[in-house]
Amino acid sequence: MSNILSDRINRLSPSATLAMSQRSSELKAQGVDIINMSVGEPDFNTPDHIKDAAKKAIDDNYTRYSPVPGYPELKKAIVNKLKNENNLEYSADQIIVSNGAKQSVTNAIMALISNGDEVIIPAPYWVSYPQMVLLADGTPVFVEAKIEQDFKITPKQLEETITPKTKMLILCSPSNPTGAVYTQEEMEGLATVLRQHPNVYVICDEIYEHLNYTNTPHASLALCEGMKDRCIIVNGVSKAYAMTGWRIGFIAAPIDVAKACNKLQGQYTSGPCSVSQMAAVAAYNMSQEPVEQMRKAFERRKNLIVSLAKDIEGFEVNDPQGAFYVFPKCSYYFGKTDGKRTINNSTDFAMYLLDEGHVATVGGDAFGSPECFRMSYATSDENIIEAMKRIKEAVAKLK
Repeated sequence: MSNILSDRINRLSPSATLAMSQRSSELKAQGVDIINMSVGEPDFNTPDHIKDAAKKAIDDNYTRYSPVPGYPELKKAIVNKLKNENNLEYSADQIIVSNGAKQSVTNAIMALISNGDEVIIPAPYWVSYPQMVLLADGTPVFVEAKIEQDFKITPKQLEETITPKTKMLILCSPSNPTGAVYTQEEMEGLATVLRQHPNVYVICDEIYEHLNYTNTPHASLALCEGMKDRCIIVNGVSKAYAMTGWRIGFIAAPIDVAKACNKLQGQYTSGPCSVSQMAAVAAYNMSQEPVEQMRKAFERRKNLIVSLAKDIEGFEVNDPQGAFYVFPKCSYYFGKTDGKRTINNSTDFAMYLLDEGHVATVGGDAFGSPECFRMSYATSDENIIEAMKRIKEAVAKLK
C-alpha cells in the first residue's frame, strides 16, 4: 500500500510520541491512574477577558474569512508587542498570522528551503523541526548540545557546522524540550559567526518567551547587530496565554519572506480562525497580569521538580531557565533490568515509567538526545510530588 504514497510522505516519520499516547490511553481505559507529564501545554484556563473578547467577536459577526495574513487589528497589536516588549521595529506587512506557531515555522521553512539546502538544528530539538525540513526537501544537520553545556550550542560548534549548502539555523529559546535559555551575550556569540555567513537565515522560535526564570529580559538574535533582516521570529499566544487550542501564531520577518509566507498560506489554509484572532488582540492589548501569574506558578513548579529529580539515583539534572520542561539524563539505567524487561534506551525507559510507575513522559530519542527523557511540569504541585515519588520507586527496581 505504501508504494502509492508520495516520496514526501514516505520520508516523514510518524509521531514519536504515538506509542506512548496509545499505551497511556490503554492503561487509562483499564482504570489505571496515569499522571501525564508528556503534554506540552499549560494546564491553566484561558483568562476570562480573552474569552470575553472571543464572545464579543461572535456577537460582532467576526465569522467570515479573514485576510490571509491576519486581521489588521491583530497585526497592529503584534507590531506594538514587538516594539514595547522586545525593542524591535516591524511594519504590519512584515507580520503573518497563522494557524498556530507550528504553521508559522512550516511556512518559513517551505518558503526558504529548496532541495539539498542544509538546515542546522541544535539537538535536543523539538520533534517536528527535522520533519518540517524533510517536507521541504531540505537536509537536517544536527549539532549536539550536551547537558554539560546546559543544552546550548557554542559559536565554535556553529562555525564548524556551517557549509556552503547551509541555508538556515533553527534556534528555539526558551527551549522545548530542555528549558534552556540563551542569554543576550550568548546570542551575540552566535551572531558573530552568522555575520560571516550572510546567506544563512535564522528561525527564532520564541513561543516560550514569557516563561523565563532568568530575571533578565528575553534575549533575541534579532536584537544583534545586522541580524534582524535575516531572522524570522516565530511566536504566538499558545503558551503565554494558555491558548493552545485557539491556534494563533505569527512570524515577524523580512518583507520578502513575509510575502512568500503570505503567498504560501493563501494557497493551502488562508487566514486563521477569525474569532481566535480577536481573542488574540485582547491577549496582547489587555492586562498581562495573568501571564505573570502563570510564569510564577511555573517557576515554583520548576524548582520543585528539579529538587525532587536530583534526589533520584542515577539522574543527572540541570536547572532549566524557561518553558515548562525538565530533561534529565537517564542513561545510568540503560542495560539495567527489573527481571521482566531490560532498559535499552530512553524510549524503553519512558515506557517503563508508564507501565511500572504510571507516569507518562517522553523518551529523549524523539528529541535527538537518546540519553535523556522529557518531563513536563505543566501540572499541579500535588501531581509533581506524586509523579516523582512513583518514578523514584519504579527506578529502584532496576538492577
